[in-house]
Amino acid sequence: MAASSDRIAPAWSTGDRAKAAARLMLGWVAFLWILEVVDVSSGRSLDTYGIEPRRPAELLDVVPASFIHFGFGHVASNSVPLLVFGFLAALGGIRRFVAVAALIIVVDGLGVWLVSPAGSNTAGASGLVFGLFGYLLVRGFVDRRVLDIGVGLVIGAIWGSSILLGISPANTSVSWQGHLFGLAAGVAAAFVFRRRSTATPAQPLMP
Repeated sequence: MAASSDRIAPAWSTGDRAKAAARLMLGWVAFLWILEVVDVSSGRSLDTYGIEPRRPAELLDVVPASFIHFGFGHVASNSVPLLVFGFLAALGGIRRFVAVAALIIVVDGLGVWLVSPAGSNTAGASGLVFGLFGYLLVRGFVDRRVLDIGVGLVIGAIWGSSILLGISPANTSVSWQGHLFGLAAGVAAAFVFRRRSTATPAQPLMP
């Protein structure tokens, strides 16, 4: 039999994954800041990409809205948790992370479009932040990985109270609807994109 000329690509090391995750999230957050500079410089022209609920044309803004912010303070408040949660989530694989983030952004945007108060305009990465929090919180239990369970418990202890405040209807200074839908989408993403078991079932033995 002739030897195959195909070579199996070497698996990424932990260091490779960490570098890729860091580059991705630093680039992501930098892009948010660049967009906000453009927004401020153009007289808030990008704010129109926020989501105004129940208007059919606004469905086109479901994805762009997660990249637009209402001021530098707004984007700053999302930058650190997005960096941390995104980095931790992306360590599990870039393609998986992109799929998780896409699901969160779309579900969160549609939820905002459906239930936010009339006349409101919602934008910002906080829906994704809350979604990644939910994803990291339950991912370890879904995948049955002890290290990821530990990561989820740590971020839950550090950010849990802020997350609960952010989804409270009493907090009228933020879009609690966007936070809530983002959180729910992140939990769902942990199940949708859970790691499949690669274990081979035991073979029955003949007596």
